[in-house]
Amino acid sequence: MTLLSARPSQPVEPGLLSRALEVAGRLANDATDVITATAGRGAHPDVRDSPFDWVTDTDRTLERHTRRVLTTEFPGIPVVGEEYGADVGAQQAPYRWVVDPVDGTANYVAGVPWCAYSLALVDASGPVVGVVADPYRGQIYAAARGRGARANGRPVRLLDRDGTAGAIVCTELARKGPWPGMGGFIERAAEAHAGVRVLGSAALSIAQVALGHAAAAVLHSYHEWDVAGSVALAIEAGAVVLDRHGEGTALPADGLLVAAPSVAEQVLSWWQDSARRAENRM
Repeated sequence: MTLLSARPSQPVEPGLLSRALEVAGRLANDATDVITATAGRGAHPDVRDSPFDWVTDTDRTLERHTRRVLTTEFPGIPVVGEEYGADVGAQQAPYRWVVDPVDGTANYVAGVPWCAYSLALVDASGPVVGVVADPYRGQIYAAARGRGARANGRPVRLLDRDGTAGAIVCTELARKGPWPGMGGFIERAAEAHAGVRVLGSAALSIAQVALGHAAAAVLHSYHEWDVAGSVALAIEAGAVVLDRHGEGTALPADGLLVAAPSVAEQVLSWWQDSARRAENRM
């Protein structure tokens, strides 16, 4: 198992870090105001090809606002967003902004108090700056490479755990429902006296690990915009970030584990074993 912290990260000009944090924080505050004012109140959702996949006027409005501000403040950096896709050249650019205007849209539409706004500046090494707004708890989580993580300005540093007994482990449904092996994963966790929670926001699931509320979060699949902001928070707080093979990769192409260091290998084994058994049954 290769820990992400053992891998060198590309240095970033300090002025860019400071400006990116300031602008991203401002946008997260804007999003908090909009989300809390409109959640569960006639959001006019459009359903895509999955019952778990929603689009609302708020998603579009917040992403357009984010793009306008970022284009003005950082004219040379392309934007990738859930609703309007990627600017030309985004994947080849030295930096790109990645935004999910409402992560947990089904919760937002229903008025369930668990959704987030996520924004990150990303380079070839992973997230450079990440900001996640947790509107219902009045929290803005922010992190920058080498500068640590903060929650409403207060430093966040992960305290390691003795084990998984009594701990919470988060996961999320795949696009069309439970992911292959999800039932087995929940059983393995229960055998270790841990509880699994599916709360409906990938960004907030990972944030719970960084904040010390959950021991780990497993995402069998995800989009970069779902997690880039909270992965920045987790890395700077001291969490381990691994792909499904146990390699340290900030934003792996296929699946993601974020965990307190002492439990990472154990939770990874639950994930790998349950996925393997599911494949053998096919």
